[in-house]
Amino acid sequence: MSKQPTPLQKFYAETVAPALMASRGYKNKHQVPKLEKIVLNTGISSDADKNQIADTARDMALIAGQKPVLNRSKKAIANFKLKPNQVTGCHVTLRLLAVALPTIRDFRGVPNKLDGQGNYTIGITDFTIFPEIVVENNKRSMGLDITLVTSAETDDEGRELLKALGMPFRRIEPPAPAKPSSAA
Repeated sequence: MSKQPTPLQKFYAETVAPALMASRGYKNKHQVPKLEKIVLNTGISSDADKNQIADTARDMALIAGQKPVLNRSKKAIANFKLKPNQVTGCHVTLRLLAVALPTIRDFRGVPNKLDGQGNYTIGITDFTIFPEIVVENNKRSMGLDITLVTSAETDDEGRELLKALGMPFRRIEPPAPAKPSSAA
């Protein structure tokens, strides 16, 4: 039984890849960078009880649509009140999906900065901007990191790929020309 391509895969194959091949001069379709995965990550306080851990995992599952993996500490660190095998966070890896930014007040686009290897990370300070989260059920605020991992080798390739996929980067306004001062 053959798998049907998702709408994002179809859009990438029909529109994005040919446009990148033309603009970048790639000779082979396998040279064109692609979006490999999206990773959602959050931390959990070292003094969190089982209910807080369960609530965080539930909220991540609501946002991502799949069960998160709990991250555990490998060794004890007294300065951080950390014990061995203690839950320190959770993450979810998403593959082949359509991406939509949630409703953010006064949204003007996301920053243009990539990590130097073509990957992009967005930090969200309050996860209640997602429509899946019911604000009344939450006792505490949770931050979230969203990392878009691409196969691009440079930031320029990654930025062009993400822009072609519809990432709303901020427009960089050129500085206004200085007015000449009139000498009297």
